Amino acid sequence: MAADQPSINLGRTLGLAVVLASDAPLLLLDENLAVVAASDSFCAAFGIDPETVTGQTIYDLDDHHWDLPRLHSLIDATLSGAAEVEAYEMEIETSAAGVRCVVIKAQRLDYGDIHHTRMLVTVIDVTEVRASEKRQKSLVHDNAALLHEMQHRVANSLQIIASILMQSARKVQSTEARGHLSDAHQRVMSIATLQRHLAESDAGSVELEPYLAQLCASIGASMIYDRDQLTLTTRVDPVSIGGDISVSMGLVVTELVINALKHAFPDGRPGHVVVGYAAEGEDWTLSVSDDGVGMNEDAGRSQAGLGTRIVQALAKQLGAEISIADAGPGTRVSLTRTVQIARQVAANDEAEIAAV
Repeated sequence: MAADQPSINLGRTLGLAVVLASDAPLLLLDENLAVVAASDSFCAAFGIDPETVTGQTIYDLDDHHWDLPRLHSLIDATLSGAAEVEAYEMEIETSAAGVRCVVIKAQRLDYGDIHHTRMLVTVIDVTEVRASEKRQKSLVHDNAALLHEMQHRVANSLQIIASILMQSARKVQSTEARGHLSDAHQRVMSIATLQRHLAESDAGSVELEPYLAQLCASIGASMIYDRDQLTLTTRVDPVSIGGDISVSMGLVVTELVINALKHAFPDGRPGHVVVGYAAEGEDWTLSVSDDGVGMNEDAGRSQAGLGTRIVQALAKQLGAEISIADAGPGTRVSLTRTVQIARQVAANDEAEIAAV
């Protein structure tokens, strides 16, 4: 044992030197929990006189403000070797700076002398960090509340605009102008419906099933005058999608449903329109089907009017491919997106840009 004494003394000396020279807030305690050394940064951080700190126990510091039950448990567990505390957060009321939030790390030092143990305690003041985190959380909460309120106001404003458009449609004499104003009304209402769902959703995602159901109910309310003759329903997988994608899908559905209700059922013909959405992983298909007169009986439906151009532009934006099929009877218009289709749409778009 005597032969090991020089190395033990050297270890203690080095430990003392490390603490005194450290920029970190450190305490070196003996087996009685008395302070052997304290770094200047520790004394400065907690308003403790460096001339009087040595010899006090850790619990005597700052007029016994450090004599806390939780600190006793932490130190006792570390001293006994039952635990090595990496980061224990607690609050300490100091004379110099009030209540401080600190993170304590306690480590027992082994010099090979069971009768003279040493403990290294690191005390980091994280008060400002925690205050900053609290401010950031409060800011995020306030921003979320502001966004929620803004979405409600946008939805209200859009509904007012839609009402004005509908009133204008009723007043104009031109059938063509009335049709354009009615279409504009439905387009605005589709965005207003989306805004309502965004305001009620989390993190900007929208539940597609209730969104499209409400959108179709709105369109049906203004375009279907006899519900015994025409019906509009949805068959949508229960998924949530991003707000930006919802905007595009809502506009696509609006255009296709308006087109079907206008052209598929001439002369009071009864029928049914179904909006469908089916997804498998990242692949999906959005469709609008009717059991009306069909493609061959209405060539006007294939003309590239404003609605058709809108759908084509939105399909490109969604990375989807448009297909039109005979539903026997009626017509089915689908937008299908797969990884392969999205890549092909992107490649075609780049080729068109390069050709300009």
